[in-house]
Amino acid sequence: MQKKINAQRAASLIKNNDTIAISGFAFGFGFAEEIVNAVEKRFLSEGEPHSLTLIFGSGCGDAGKSNAGLDHFAHEGMVKRIIAGHIGLARKLSQMIFENKIEAYNLPQGTVTHLFREIAAGRPGVITHVGLETYVDPKLDGGRMNTATTEDYVKLIDFEGEKKLFYPSIPINVAIIRGTTADEFGNLSADKEGVLLEAMPIAQATKNSGGIVIAQAEKMGVRGSLDPRNILVPGIMVDAVVIALPNTQHMNFGTPYDPSFTGDLRLPTNAIQPMPQSVRRVIAKRCAMELSVDSTINLGIGVPEGIAQIANEEGTGNRLVMTIEAGAVGGIPGSGFDLGASANVEAIIGQPNIFDYYDGGGLDQAFLGLAQADAQGNINVSKFNGRMVGCGGFINITQNTKKVIFCGTFTAGKSDITISEGQLTIHRDGTIHKFVKAVEQITFSGSYAKTQHQEVLYITERAVFQLGPKGLELTEIAPGIDLDLDILQRMDFSPLISKDLKIMDPSIFSEIVLPVDPNESGDSDCSNAS
Repeated sequence: MQKKINAQRAASLIKNNDTIAISGFAFGFGFAEEIVNAVEKRFLSEGEPHSLTLIFGSGCGDAGKSNAGLDHFAHEGMVKRIIAGHIGLARKLSQMIFENKIEAYNLPQGTVTHLFREIAAGRPGVITHVGLETYVDPKLDGGRMNTATTEDYVKLIDFEGEKKLFYPSIPINVAIIRGTTADEFGNLSADKEGVLLEAMPIAQATKNSGGIVIAQAEKMGVRGSLDPRNILVPGIMVDAVVIALPNTQHMNFGTPYDPSFTGDLRLPTNAIQPMPQSVRRVIAKRCAMELSVDSTINLGIGVPEGIAQIANEEGTGNRLVMTIEAGAVGGIPGSGFDLGASANVEAIIGQPNIFDYYDGGGLDQAFLGLAQADAQGNINVSKFNGRMVGCGGFINITQNTKKVIFCGTFTAGKSDITISEGQLTIHRDGTIHKFVKAVEQITFSGSYAKTQHQEVLYITERAVFQLGPKGLELTEIAPGIDLDLDILQRMDFSPLISKDLKIMDPSIFSEIVLPVDPNESGDSDCSNAS
């Protein structure tokens, strides 16, 4: 059977009203860019395929810098509905959701990846505690992303005397997945992929729904030429293979290939430059004080990324196992376009597998972003001013980890903050308050966390809070900070204040000596927050 076709032929296989499952992570890891680009071109020239339903775990995009990733679908009439774990990096598609041009559900990313397995096995759907008391719960928004989305999808059920959420299975017509090398029969390997994701469950779900599986690869060999131990998806589950144009299939949208992400090369840890002194470093340093050696950890996007860097600077990185929801275990998590992979990775497993571990309580600690918090300890990272970013794996991780640390700047917006002589000085503060009376959307429920007896901290550059029985409690402030002026007046509610209010460790705010780069001249100084 001849399975090799070009991208244009692949796009022609998709019909109007099809449901398409797409694999990929963040800034393009595992995303079949060439196939999706061809689907867009066909729609623009023929008006088909239209009225599509897209289902995916991590929403791939490049934050609106070009038209990469899922933004190829951002045309009126092309998409009818989205069921997704994250959408914020596909800015154009996200804007269409905001404008009510597309029906959309935002569900926990791990639950979406598990849903593919349930569909594959012919089971009715996912029954889980994940999402209870968050906006995914039907008692709140039911995962609906806008007012155009009116149907109930997530159901609250009683199961063996406990409240659970039920996410129903849906048939899938088309799968779009990616690997590195394919053979003539469609066997697909992942030798240059930094992540495995959910390519296998998506393919299984689609085939067992009676649909077609289209794979993109960098090159093709004869049947039987691939090591069977390295097969990502077997050929029995693949209907068509598109070989990417030369030098176009990159590891992600910013990195052509990094062998340290696949285990083909190991970098010396001293090759990683120390983080310059900044507000981000202060937060990362304070967070690193919460690290427990010989523990398994998840780091979120943004400020939490710096914690791994600090741990390696301080020589404790080798006593920690960092994990990423894309499936990387061990090593040093990447940032920026490399978010999702790890340098010096020790193991790479599928995304549904890592979320099995997370949902079952396997993580000891998690460090996640702090975008908006309220007096009850609720956190919002998914919706701002009506614009849906999406929860990603945030709900799976925060609801099931023993100790959760939320970290971020105390305010948002342009600021001027310096760190020197062991203290923090605010010259101009951000104008946007992040500690508000009520978060716009509950991505993390403080009340649910208390029922699960989780330890929860909220760490910023100037203050540390903990979740207590009565809500948020202030436990530490930075040296040089005025409690009333710099903290209480910058909050929309009055927190509880610990009777044992401490000063944050002054060493966090000390100057650091960076190695001199012989290719640069001039002295390094502290950077300001912005």
